Formats: sequence, C-alpha cells, structure tokens
Amino acid sequence: MSAPASSLRKVLKPVHLWAIAVGLVISGEYFGWNFGWEMAGTGGFLVATLVVTLLYITFIFSFTELTTLIPHAGGPFAYAHRAFGEWGGFIAGYATLIEFLFTTPAIAFALGSYTHFLYPSLPVLTVAYSCYIVFTLINLLGIKESATFSLIITILAVLELLVFIGIAAPHFEYKNFTADAFPSGWSGVFAALPFAIWFYLAIEGVAMVAEEVENPKRDIPKGYLYGLLTLVVLALAVMMVTAGIGDWHLLSRIDYPLPEALRMIFGKDNPLTQLFASVGLFGLIASFHGTIITYSRQLFALARSGYVPGFLAQINQRFQTPHWSLTVGAVIGCIALSTGTTDQLILIAVLGAVVMYMISMLSLFVLRKKESLLIRPFKAPFYPYFPFIALVLSSICLVAIVYYNPFISLLFLIGLLFSALLFYIIRKNTTAKHIAIDPKEVN
Repeated sequence: MSAPASSLRKVLKPVHLWAIAVGLVISGEYFGWNFGWEMAGTGGFLVATLVVTLLYITFIFSFTELTTLIPHAGGPFAYAHRAFGEWGGFIAGYATLIEFLFTTPAIAFALGSYTHFLYPSLPVLTVAYSCYIVFTLINLLGIKESATFSLIITILAVLELLVFIGIAAPHFEYKNFTADAFPSGWSGVFAALPFAIWFYLAIEGVAMVAEEVENPKRDIPKGYLYGLLTLVVLALAVMMVTAGIGDWHLLSRIDYPLPEALRMIFGKDNPLTQLFASVGLFGLIASFHGTIITYSRQLFALARSGYVPGFLAQINQRFQTPHWSLTVGAVIGCIALSTGTTDQLILIAVLGAVVMYMISMLSLFVLRKKESLLIRPFKAPFYPYFPFIALVLSSICLVAIVYYNPFISLLFLIGLLFSALLFYIIRKNTTAKHIAIDPKEVN
C-alpha cells in the first residue's frame, strides 16, 4: 500500500501563484453565487457576501502563516496533523478533499451549460465529461506547463469580467437591484451564506502547490494577498452590476447568469451576447483546471503520508506529476456529475471548506502556543483577532449549511465515517513518514 518517497518540482513564481489563486476561484464570479438570490434576494445576498468577504480576509491573512510555516503539498491536513496528531490531520484532509473533489464537477456542469447555451445540440453532461478527459491530460504534462496555462487563461478570464462590468454597468438601474431585495429577511441571509462563499471558495488551494514554489516563504504571501484583492473587487462588482440589469429572479436558478444578463440587454442573437458566452468559458476553464491541480496534490500528499492507498502517491517519471491521483480524482468527479446537481455539489463543497477553515484556524492557535519558537516567515496580522473572527464566521456558516441542508450534511458525515474506517485499515499496514515534518525543514 505504501509508495516510495517522491518529490515535486520547485518551479512556481509569485505570478503563477496569483494565477492559481484567482484561477481556482474565478468561476465563482461566473455562476453559482446567483443561487443565493433565491434564498435572500439581492439585498440579503449582498449582506451575506459582505460577511463572507470579511471571513475570507481574516482567514487568508491567518492561513498564509500556516502555508509559509509548513509548505507541504497536503496543506491543511499537514497543519492539523502537526497541531492535533493523525486524526486531526485525517479530518482536515477529508474536508479538503471533499471541497476540491466536488467543486470540480460543479464547474464542469457550468462548462456544459455555457456550451449548451451557445450550441444547444451539445448535451451538458457530454461536454462536462469531455472536459475532465482533456484537462486531466493537460495536468499530466507537468506543473510548470499547467501553471503557465493557468496564468494565460486566468488573465483572459479577468479581462473578460472587466469587459462584462464595463458593458453592463451603463444599464444598471437601482430599482432593479432593490426590487424584492429582502424577501426572506435575516433567515434568508443566513441560508445564502454558502452561495456567498462560492465567490471565494478554493483560494486556499494555493497551499497544495507549496512544495512546488521556488521560494515559498517569500512568494506564497504575495500570491495569496494579490489574488484575494483581485477576487474581492471582481465579486462585488459583478454581483452588483448583474443585479441591476433586469429582473434578477430570472437569473437565480441557472448555471449561466452572466450571458443571460446580457441577453436581457441585447438579445440572445446579439454578437456581444454570443461573444461573452464564448469567451466566458475562460473563467470556468481556469477554475476547472486549477481545482484539478489541487485535488491531485491533496490526494498525492495524503497517500504519501499513509492516509489513502499508497499507489496514489506514485509520480510519473517523465512528467513528475501524480498521475494516479489525477486519474482517480477525475473518476470520482465524473461519478458526482452523474448523481448530483450544481447547487447540491456547491453545498457539499462549501461544507467541506468551512470544516477545513475551522480546523485550520484551531491549528494556528495550537501551533502558536505549542511551537512558539518556530520561525514564521509571515505572521497573521492582528493575532488573535483575525483567526478568531475567521473561526467564528466559519462556524456560523457551518451551522447555516447543516440547518438548511440536513440531507447533504448527512452524506458528508457518512462519508467521513466511511473514510475513517478506511484510514484505520490503511494505518495498520503503513507508517506515515512524510507528514512528521522536521522543524528544520520548514525554517
């Protein structure tokens, strides 16, 4: 079950990290968040988004301390293992895998829907499955090649959103934004929190490529902070402008809200609408490609440390990429495509994320106390307030998800228990070697 020790290539620079950080998330500006309008209306969802923006500002500034302290491909599970031992690492690893494994098929659904909007003869699922095949093959070619692709496609996606904002802003009407703005009151705000998280979900995936960064102590903070600033500006601008174009109720249950918003202005056959729907695929591709990178590195790191079957830690000798982790992750994603819907996949991915956020912040508190002498290249500002705010807001989001989505939450729990049993069996046959990181290796 075990695999020999393997290492990944250190080739990534700050610009690559910015591209991965933004690329992982930018599809959240294209779709998914609009489901929150159905829960809370435009005004209620704006409040939810501002709360979640505060969560991510405080979380990322705190999480960066952990990422630079322990630049490990396992990311959150490495931090939790260091703080709480192997079962703490297991919970963080499970939650992180759930986040990225189920974020990817949600994006694949949107890719299929955007393509179907342009070419109705192409079925949504056929396009989604094809995307898994194509981008898994691209990721097999190597991390530098994958990161360069991410950089190009992310720049195009950012430019496209700026063009959308520029085209749509002159048609913004305040009366459209305020129409039925708080249909469900504060309970709607509470219920909409998971869809506001979708605006920023997966930015923490930069941690999973930490071992492949040339200078992680210097470059990771730059990648995170510039990426977060980019996403905050884009998220708020896209949401506000789209809400004021027309009847937002018509956009609250579809996977392609931005081209549909332009259709309201110009009509479906207008060249601008068609052009945006076509190049709109850039943002979805950027996130789809980025999440494949992150879930494969998480599976690789978990396997290397004995948490999942060891063959997943094998690296292709020619391209130095974790080929089995890429393949197995794609198979799981295709199964999820066949059994779920976009909003369900978003909810279970967000559930995994907030659990991981909570255990990561707890790990930060524990490591500050237990290993206070470790050299910290980046320290969380306003400690302990920032990580405490992130922990409290993550807990509130967890309660909201469980309360409004008990079935999804039950599936998450069943998966956790089954994975715990699998981990117990694997642990009897292998020894976790790489997770026990020597302080000298990270300072």
